[in-house]
Amino acid sequence: MTHLDRLRDVFRASLSLPAGADVDDLEYRAIPQWDSLAHMALVAAIEDEFDVMIDTDEMIDMSSFTKAVRLLEKHGAGASS
Repeated sequence: MTHLDRLRDVFRASLSLPAGADVDDLEYRAIPQWDSLAHMALVAAIEDEFDVMIDTDEMIDMSSFTKAVRLLEKHGAGASS
């Protein structure tokens, strides 16, 4: 499983989305499930899954799936599967 697949799974689980839900174009507050509380849970789940620490500025900037991918790559998590 690639890091992108793992990230998709984290998004789906954190936002209570169905297993096959497309999250690649998802943006913060684009769906009712992705509110501020879910955002905090999502950040914590990403930190746990990829063993990274996300700082406050990064947390605020992570407003879409695409930005989450970039954030992981910045932390070096994109290089490993």
